[in-house]
Amino acid sequence: MTAGTIPPELKYAKTHEWVRTEGARATVGITDHAQAELTDIVFVELPAVGKEIAAGTVVMVLESVKTVAEVYAPGTGRVTEVNTELKAHPELVNREPYGAGWLFRFEPRGPLEPALMDARGYGQLVGAPG
Repeated sequence: MTAGTIPPELKYAKTHEWVRTEGARATVGITDHAQAELTDIVFVELPAVGKEIAAGTVVMVLESVKTVAEVYAPGTGRVTEVNTELKAHPELVNREPYGAGWLFRFEPRGPLEPALMDARGYGQLVGAPG
């Protein structure tokens, strides 16, 4: 996937998280735009498996050489899995934000955040051509 690509199959939050739903679970990461703004990510504070999360609340933190960024829940539910590979290799969030750099998975309870956008809406938000 090329830099600046906004995968059409995902949903996006105004806070720059992406969500991929697969059956009863959802995978969350940050967008290519967000990782580019953060620059080099050096530490990922993952949520605990089993943690209850509420839509729109802070779930975890990413630290880059430039700043600290909060990652928000795109829905309410329970964290079922975290990407433990990021503990040793936080740079995966920069290199593969839509692939190996995913952050956590959760089982949504109810619908995802209604304000989530499709790829076109997110592209308009960040001023991407398209």
